[in-house]
Amino acid sequence: MFDFAGARIVLVGPLPPPSGGMANQTDQLRRFLSEEGAEVRVVRTNAPYRPALVGHLPGLRAFFRLIPYRARLRDSARGATLFHVLANSGWAWHFFAAPALAAAQRAGVPAVLNYRGGDAERFFARSFRSVEKWLKTAAAVVVPSDFLRDVFARYGVATDVVPNVVDLERFLPRPKANGGGPRLLIARHLESIYDIETGIRAFQILQQRYPAAVLDVAGEGPERERLERLSGKLGLDRSVHFLGQVDNASMPSLYQSADIALNPSRVDNMPISILEALASGVPVVSTSSGGIPAMVKAGEEAELVPAGDAAAMAGAAAALWEAPERRMALREAGLRKARTFGWASVREAWRRVYELAANRGAP
Repeated sequence: MFDFAGARIVLVGPLPPPSGGMANQTDQLRRFLSEEGAEVRVVRTNAPYRPALVGHLPGLRAFFRLIPYRARLRDSARGATLFHVLANSGWAWHFFAAPALAAAQRAGVPAVLNYRGGDAERFFARSFRSVEKWLKTAAAVVVPSDFLRDVFARYGVATDVVPNVVDLERFLPRPKANGGGPRLLIARHLESIYDIETGIRAFQILQQRYPAAVLDVAGEGPERERLERLSGKLGLDRSVHFLGQVDNASMPSLYQSADIALNPSRVDNMPISILEALASGVPVVSTSSGGIPAMVKAGEEAELVPAGDAAAMAGAAAALWEAPERRMALREAGLRKARTFGWASVREAWRRVYELAANRGAP
């Protein structure tokens, strides 16, 4: 059995800031593995630009990030037991995941590829030939959901499923004193694939019914300016609060202040924001995009509605707000679900994968 204690694990992935699902997973894995006695070296894929001015120069910033990134991969490989590479779709695969797998292969170190891109189907349709070349160098390929396992299977690639982990010591339920209307929360990056616009339009419908309702939007991204203009156009300036990027340490209290969490995404896999909401005792109304139906049971652990349907999302949230017993049942089921994603459960799954990778060795 793989012994975490004394193992030297090179963890490749983003770290906060900014906080986000993948960055938070990297950070939590670093902490949990270290607490198990492993020596964890993090090679950060979103390291700050040096000098900082470079971050404002699109033509140069990739060069200034990639050159030191590849040097850190090479240096970290010395004496490593294995690489654990968190990977995503698109340009992030080519810039970060592929070079990490190449570095592990050159150093003769087994690599665990932990693929997390909810847009994998579309990405593979365009680029699978180049992706497959590097998949073959991994000693194990791991995905966080049955949804992604099925995508990989359609391309003839066997995977192990290890779910996302949620920190149950930080994300805790707390009783709430409800006011005159629901307090809703959307915690996603402000990008088009997460369709925050539909969440805002759903909130507009809700506010017509509950004038005291409030929506907090926690996240930053290229859609922010457009979404702020939309809120103003809909007359929601005073009730939709754009909080910007909220650091991970502040997220537990933000969830605890919410009555209902909304997830309007169009493309998704296993969003950590849903797990954090469930662990915080917050009922979730989400779209049924991607891997979400495999993650939570519709009608039992969360309410699921079609993507892009603001009326359906508003209706599901209103039905929960007006039925406290139903809201409580969803809360309790969500708490039970969240416990299956705690480190105590996920740790043994990673131990098995690491054992498998160590036995196979590097190709």
